Amino acid sequence: MTAKGYWIGRIDVQDEIAYRAYIDANAKPFARFGARFLVRGGAFEAVEGAARSRNVVIEFPSIDAARACYHSPEYQAAKALRDPVSIGDLVIIEGYAGPQPGD
Repeated sequence: MTAKGYWIGRIDVQDEIAYRAYIDANAKPFARFGARFLVRGGAFEAVEGAARSRNVVIEFPSIDAARACYHSPEYQAAKALRDPVSIGDLVIIEGYAGPQPGD
């Protein structure tokens, strides 16, 4: 079984109205690469370390799909809309499919 891929993002948005253009533009590449939001904003509690105002976890069918989406021309065009109006951190990471506690 292939492990899934994930984007883990933490974002501070300076211009909510302009940021909406990024949200509209990222829909097409996300659909193309099989993205599925697991976390998209919502209430949170930062119990360790620094926090940003917005958090997102996006699941992809594989790490390769997660990387391909990020590097695609369509997503890079969307990112160009995001960059001037936000500051953030983004990690692309491979999921874990091994034993769990209690297994």
